[in-house]
Amino acid sequence: MFRNYSNELEKILEDLKKNNIIKSLLLHSCCAPCSSYVLSYLSDYFNITVLYYNPNISPSFEYFLRKSEQKRLLEQMNFKNKVSFIDCDYNPREFFDLVKGFENEKEGGKRCDICYRLRLEKTAMLAKENMMDCFATTLTVSPYKNADKLNQIGEALSEKYSVPYLVSDFKKKNGYKISIELSRKYNLYRQNFCGCVFSKNK
Repeated sequence: MFRNYSNELEKILEDLKKNNIIKSLLLHSCCAPCSSYVLSYLSDYFNITVLYYNPNISPSFEYFLRKSEQKRLLEQMNFKNKVSFIDCDYNPREFFDLVKGFENEKEGGKRCDICYRLRLEKTAMLAKENMMDCFATTLTVSPYKNADKLNQIGEALSEKYSVPYLVSDFKKKNGYKISIELSRKYNLYRQNFCGCVFSKNK
C-alpha cells in the first residue's frame, strides 16, 4: 500500500501548531547539506537535538570534515526553537563488522539497509535514554535514499524502543532543491559520495 509520508508529516505538524505544542526531537543527521533543509523545516515545531552518528563514513578525514560542517551550520543558522548537537565516538568498525559479506552489494541494496538500521537504531536508543518525544533522520531528503525502507525501519524501531518515529520524505516539496540552495548560502562542503568506502568505489 502506497503511503505519502510527506503528507503524513504535514498532518502531524499541523496538529502540533494547532495545539501550540513544542516537542523534543532527536534528529539523526548524515551531513550538513541534508540537515539544512530539514532543520529549517522542523525547527518551528520542535526543540531539536542533532545527532551525528555515522560510523559508515570513511576515511576519518571525511568523517571529521562532515562533522565540522554540521557544527558550523548549526552555529550560523537561525532557529525559532532550540537546536543543540551531540555526537558519538567515531568507530567505523561498527559499520564494517555489520556489512561483512555485503561489500559488493549494489548501492541501495542490503548493505545500505544494514547501514540505515545501524544509524537509526542508535538514534532510537538515545532518544529513549534521553526521554525525547520522538526521533527522525535527515536521510530521506536525498533522492538516492529509499524513503519507504527508511520509514519502515524507523517504525519498527519505534515499536522496539517505545519512542515515536517521525515519518518523512523530506525530498518532497522541493526539499532536496532547497537543501542545495542552503548549501550554497552557507558555503557547505557537499560530498560526492554517500559516505562508505564501498559507495565511493561505485
